[in-house]
Amino acid sequence: MREFNVTGLCIPSKHYMADISNKISQIVAMVEKGQYFTINRARQYGKTTTIRQLEKILLENGYQVARISFEGVGDTPFENEENFCQNIINQISKAINRTNAEYAKVWINDSVKTFIELSSFLNKVCKDKKVVLIIDETDKTSNNLVFLRFIGILRDKYLERDNLKIPTFQSVILVGVYRSINIHWNIATNFEVDMSFSLPEITSMLKEYEKDHKTKMDIDTISKEINVYTNGYPYLVSRLCQIIDEDLDKNWTLKGLQEAVKLILMEQSTLFNDLFKNIESYQDLKELLRKLTIGNRTYFYNIDNRAVQLASTIGVVEKRGTLVAIHNRIFEIKITNYFASGKDIQKNKIIPNSLINLVAGKENFDMPLFLEKFANNYYEIYHNKDIDFLERECRLLFITYLRSYINSVGFYHLKSETRYGERTDVIIDYNSEQFVVELNLWYGDVAHEEAFEQIAGYLESKNMDVGYLLTFDFRKTKNVGKPQIGRVEHKGKRILDVMVGV
Repeated sequence: MREFNVTGLCIPSKHYMADISNKISQIVAMVEKGQYFTINRARQYGKTTTIRQLEKILLENGYQVARISFEGVGDTPFENEENFCQNIINQISKAINRTNAEYAKVWINDSVKTFIELSSFLNKVCKDKKVVLIIDETDKTSNNLVFLRFIGILRDKYLERDNLKIPTFQSVILVGVYRSINIHWNIATNFEVDMSFSLPEITSMLKEYEKDHKTKMDIDTISKEINVYTNGYPYLVSRLCQIIDEDLDKNWTLKGLQEAVKLILMEQSTLFNDLFKNIESYQDLKELLRKLTIGNRTYFYNIDNRAVQLASTIGVVEKRGTLVAIHNRIFEIKITNYFASGKDIQKNKIIPNSLINLVAGKENFDMPLFLEKFANNYYEIYHNKDIDFLERECRLLFITYLRSYINSVGFYHLKSETRYGERTDVIIDYNSEQFVVELNLWYGDVAHEEAFEQIAGYLESKNMDVGYLLTFDFRKTKNVGKPQIGRVEHKGKRILDVMVGV
């Protein structure tokens, strides 16, 4: 029986896999055009599985494929020219020999000690066949001078192949996380294939699963909801499915999926560990992600910006229109939780368990009572405090307080609605309940009325009747005092209107 796989290579006979034939077709088209390119995507993004499927299709179409890797070869091949040349020809010879021993027998025992000899060897390899070279795990080599000399040979042969008719590879594909190799390889074509799973691709995987298990799941609904949380990030898609299948007794319902989301948010996976290691290592990356989540700021997508470039490389952000956006909802929640639990935000009062139990029951969450307690607690602690700090951190203070109540039972995500960061929707899922709390800064009566209009529109789109508006008012006037709580009906929607000040 097949299973979901999140570690290493996926094998069709053993694992449930998304149908990525459309992606493979796009890559094959690049090979047919003779393009050289780099597949650089974040870790656990399905690169290895993709190139294995690509290799299979290329072989079926008459290409010779030399798939090699620098993973596990150690440092010896990069110590000098001779070591590197011999390692390369050994790997290429063995790779082609696996699929076409007859073709490889002429040169499989060749010995090469210099780059000049290596160039001649490549002429021999590519003389009578269309050969595709795939080099996996190139990150460790991208700044190695010996490897860069090899890249230079490939570049020169590429430039000479049409004018001088010198045999060379039909296509060269470098595979890794980082794009720094492109700096030294200006012949490379941009790789624009979307490696995320599309909604149809997620659906294809669930259809294969349903054939075997007959769970009667609503495949379209579950596929769409998985896509909502993951935005097609391959590891996250497969991991959610794996949790439901193996840990939640195949509960393929929306409630089961929400439970899987809660479990994945609590995991210490390699993906998340690498993410937070990068956040701790790069202050500009940390500040960018902080502003995109807690700070509710927006930025134009500029790949020349160091923080944006790194965030894109590790897969935590993407270009959405002209702006930078956190790649998926699970990353957004994880990153927001990270900042909300940081030492820079001190919880000034420990919330008693009795109060938490009063608000957050086993099945239900009393949102009006929660907002009332937050408003009073906020006023008691922060009135007459530094306004600049509060205006900058008010959203984080709310999230920190919220997490104390919904921890391990519910979860939330942020939904920014404007270009300027005036408001944020916090969408809270607690068991089968969902709440929409709009966080707003006070910009006057007109803007406040517009907030009712906006939240009513959002409630209508979600077929919900009740919403919550929490406004932070930082005016230094006598009119601002203890929390003001009122109830408003706007276009048939009931809105709890809470205002806190300093």
